[in-house]
Amino acid sequence: MFLFIIGHMLGNLQVFLGPAKINSYAYLLHHGLAEVVWMVRIVLIVAIVLHITATVQLALRNRAARPVGYSHWKSVNSSYASRTMYWSGPIVLAFIIWHLLQFTAGVLHPEAAFIPGDVYHNLVAGFSVWWVSAWYIFAICLLGLHLRHGLWSMFQSLGAAQPRHLPRLKAAALLIAVLIVAGYISIPIAILLGYGR
Repeated sequence: MFLFIIGHMLGNLQVFLGPAKINSYAYLLHHGLAEVVWMVRIVLIVAIVLHITATVQLALRNRAARPVGYSHWKSVNSSYASRTMYWSGPIVLAFIIWHLLQFTAGVLHPEAAFIPGDVYHNLVAGFSVWWVSAWYIFAICLLGLHLRHGLWSMFQSLGAAQPRHLPRLKAAALLIAVLIVAGYISIPIAILLGYGR
């Protein structure tokens, strides 16, 4: 999922190279590489289902381990990103569904006409609606929090989180998440400021 997020961002950033570039890229994906795209979609769907399943299992295990809540709870060794995982995940999932319905299926394209195959037009028209851009930016910021904790957890799972490496690994997870958020939100921000119109 992380590799897809990076690849999708790099593909979307081609909007800054003009209509011909991003539209030819989209044409290549949907016509030249259609079988590969469907394989990637299937892998992503399986990964998302497994991710949600593992999250639910972890939540149930946590609840079973402490059936009675704390009388006074205080955050001791957790980050804001880790504390928001349970609610940022469902919001990001809702955003993904909205995003697919808007930019892939063209079913939800508020206040603008969806033109199949014209990705440039669809991005500019879609993000020209201020509340669509606001929702997108909010969801991407939550994705950044989710990624920050997820990347940090990945480093721990791989055994790389040795005490002497902790500050650098935490900084790396934060930097990667910030770069991804900046890349994604640069598109709606630029369009709201007049790019492409």
